[in-house]
Amino acid sequence: MMPEEQATVVATYSRRMRLRLQDGREVSARIKGKRLKPVCGDRVRAEPIDGERDWLITAVEERRSLLTRPNTRGDPEALAANIEHLTVVAAPKPVPDWFVVDRYLSAAESIGIPAAVVYNKIDLAEPDGVVQKNLDEYRRIGYDVIALSARTGSGVAELARALIGKTGIIVGQSGVGKSSLINKMAPGAQQKTAELSPKVAAGRHTTVNSVLLSLPGGGAIIDSPGVRDYAPALEDPAEVARGYREIAAAALDCRFHNCRHHHEPNCAVKAAVSAGTISRRRYASYLRLLKLTESLDQLR
Repeated sequence: MMPEEQATVVATYSRRMRLRLQDGREVSARIKGKRLKPVCGDRVRAEPIDGERDWLITAVEERRSLLTRPNTRGDPEALAANIEHLTVVAAPKPVPDWFVVDRYLSAAESIGIPAAVVYNKIDLAEPDGVVQKNLDEYRRIGYDVIALSARTGSGVAELARALIGKTGIIVGQSGVGKSSLINKMAPGAQQKTAELSPKVAAGRHTTVNSVLLSLPGGGAIIDSPGVRDYAPALEDPAEVARGYREIAAAALDCRFHNCRHHHEPNCAVKAAVSAGTISRRRYASYLRLLKLTESLDQLR
């Protein structure tokens, strides 16, 4: 048997994977045993299988970062590994769910990577008052915000510059145009796209499995399946506040070090909400994720 090689997972199909070897070749692979759970972006050890085209993944190397969500038991489920930038996309259609945007930004904060908010499809409609208010709020707390059109290409170069030399991931609701955006940044990728369902104006899921694609300017991007909801998998409800950077900053002045910023007295976060320095919508978003994380914590 030939010796093991290091490889990168570039596409996932349940228990089957596609790997990019160090010499640039791509091969199909399966996983040794049931304990290994590699995801897109993972660095793995793999070996060719005698008499077969498939390779066998024998180990997953240490991850520098890991994007997760909770499974039905409340335990972390890995989505993508070794990412260095997260882009969450919203659009006029489907109607933006800003709570989903918040939760993806919270995940980026939790794993310590930069994030950007992209508002796609400005060729259909410029941001209205509500949308602009939310985008301005993200800018105010320090996130890169880019309004663009994947269809016309307007603004796409700005996002591409932010991803040079990085492995990023594009996430968001189904139908916001993630795959179209990747097709514009990486000509030749030809990620599958679909029109919105006319009945419910909700996106059809077109990216069945995650895939890692190289970008012309250097770096790579993971196209992930669209969602209707998302939450990061947090081990402790106390971690929720760290995912909301303005809340984490205000919390330093709370009377109690373990303040949850809900019912406690002398809470600097609640005072900041009352003063208007923390938006009521973002605070409500924090409380929603806190409640969800507490309920999942009880399942474990």
